[in-house]
Amino acid sequence: MTPAPEVLAELEGLRARVPHLTGALVASTDGLVVAHLVTGMEPDGVAALTAAALGVGARLTDAVGHGGFRELVVRGDHGYVATYAAGPSCVLTLLAAADANVGRLNLEARRSGARIAALAGEALHRTRLS
Repeated sequence: MTPAPEVLAELEGLRARVPHLTGALVASTDGLVVAHLVTGMEPDGVAALTAAALGVGARLTDAVGHGGFRELVVRGDHGYVATYAAGPSCVLTLLAAADANVGRLNLEARRSGARIAALAGEALHRTRLS
């Protein structure tokens, strides 16, 4: 899939607003890359793992009666991987260094997720019509 320029612009703005952000990716809920700003890793693989994490997160929130999936934050030794719902058909995954301000990351990602939901939804619709 050709990266959606509007979605890519939103990711670039997010990277400019969030210190210590090391990567960003938007994928469909079934693991198709919509746009990405990642280096040193395969975006298709990250998108597939994101889709799997989304599935587990959605089942978990449903099992405990907390409603639909909204976000998942994983902290590793060297940083964070955070996945946010971006409408019904996409997810936003952010990679951040260990010293990132997680509150700022969450705030900016939630705002961008809402914008990306509309932009990515249109891009996926155009792709499926092609």
